[in-house]
Amino acid sequence: MSDNLFQTFLDRFPADKSKTFLVERDGTERSFAWLIDQTGRYAAVLASHGVIKGDRVAAQVDKSSDVLALYLACLQLGAIHLPLNTAYTGDEIAYFLGDAAPRVFVCRPANIDIAQELGGKNNVGTVLSLGSAGDGSLNDQAQNVTPLIDVVDANKDDVAAILYTSGTTGRSKGAMLTHNNLGSNAKTLHSAWGFKPGDTLLHALPLFHTHGLFVAINIMLMNGGKVILLPKFDADDVIERLPQSTVLMGVPTFYTRLLAHPQFTKDVTANMRLFVSGSAPLLAETHDAFFERTGHKILERYGMTETCMNTSNPLDGERRPGAVGPTLPGTEARVCDKDGKVLGAGEIGVLEVRGPNVFKGYWQMPEKTASEFRSDGFFITGDLATIGEDGYITIVGRDKDLIISGGFNVYPKEVEEIIADYDEVDEVAIFGLPHPDFGEAVAGVIVPANGSTPDTDAIIKRTQDKLAKFKVPKRIWILDELPRNTMGKIQKAQLRKAYEDTFATGPK
Repeated sequence: MSDNLFQTFLDRFPADKSKTFLVERDGTERSFAWLIDQTGRYAAVLASHGVIKGDRVAAQVDKSSDVLALYLACLQLGAIHLPLNTAYTGDEIAYFLGDAAPRVFVCRPANIDIAQELGGKNNVGTVLSLGSAGDGSLNDQAQNVTPLIDVVDANKDDVAAILYTSGTTGRSKGAMLTHNNLGSNAKTLHSAWGFKPGDTLLHALPLFHTHGLFVAINIMLMNGGKVILLPKFDADDVIERLPQSTVLMGVPTFYTRLLAHPQFTKDVTANMRLFVSGSAPLLAETHDAFFERTGHKILERYGMTETCMNTSNPLDGERRPGAVGPTLPGTEARVCDKDGKVLGAGEIGVLEVRGPNVFKGYWQMPEKTASEFRSDGFFITGDLATIGEDGYITIVGRDKDLIISGGFNVYPKEVEEIIADYDEVDEVAIFGLPHPDFGEAVAGVIVPANGSTPDTDAIIKRTQDKLAKFKVPKRIWILDELPRNTMGKIQKAQLRKAYEDTFATGPK
């Protein structure tokens, strides 16, 4: 029996394939029969360009129902899906193409020229385009093929997807997720969160991210229920469609923006049974304000690109503000010191996890992979946490300098390397600051070179050509020198403390 995740989904689809799987923002309905047909057509196109089991298919495309069919087509062929953030710039895309060496790169139609140039420089065999309005060369070719029906056999440990996560060196690492990593986690969450065929998921997350694709969509593919697919989060759109929905998965920003909307009332949420939050810490005050407004307690959970979901507050039981709940069934967690010694309940240390959800390793980085795992198979998350006597886990910080802004990971090193290249900058330090909308905002300080007086707004603007929007600093200050300890290490905690109230009164 094949362990191919697509076959698992097919086996759980409703017997009546004419049932609606997805509703577009304009009201267009897509049935399970459509999804199977479109997937088979894309699989046929990819196969015609030489894609076979194990090949990578990279995609930087706008959110649409077709994106889901492209993902499933990769699974059907046993190929490896490589979704890329739509905000990535040409320099960033060039790195991913060079590192992953995909057989096919799918881009937006408007980007076809630069994509072909980047593809040519990085030995990508084929560049196709896919637009959110059904346009693009992939769809053109899909109209003239016979849909593939067969599903390629896959072992549970075969890689199904690669997601790139930022590295402390400034270069991203490709986390290899297997068919079993994704499938087992989706099944566990489907059960833990009480999904039934009658559920309707309101989807406003990106489809290039673990949360939006491997949690939200995979659960609904397992469930055989309905998805209302919005191109992005817009509070007006979400409020309009909440009465037709039963579940919303979001990042904390979703909930702060809904609470700020005058039309967001308890009546609007009357049909809802579950609100889930993740990808960044949910403030306890947001949790409490949401409950006071709606009567719903947001369910917070904790996961990573490398592990999908590890923990969750319970569906039935205490959803504790500020905590991410106990581990999910089948997943183990412990808190250790830097030497790997297991610490006791309530002690702060680095969280380590083990389970079928934990990734296979980093693409073409065996040494890095080995350094992130203990000899007994536990993955070192790098997050600082405590585990209570009752098993509830609280994330208290990050061992690394990771910034999570709007649910996306930003490592300071990458931003620092860009700004440090500017002639007027001698030194730079990038760090995260509390932000009521994004969870954290990227900010920084610089020490001028040669007595110059840099224009910080101009520096911020210059980084926009090199970095995705979510990585661009929102504020930069000028200092005479950076605070350091006796070992010369920059004291970013001092900087965060000095500027921690910058965004306290709202977005800047």
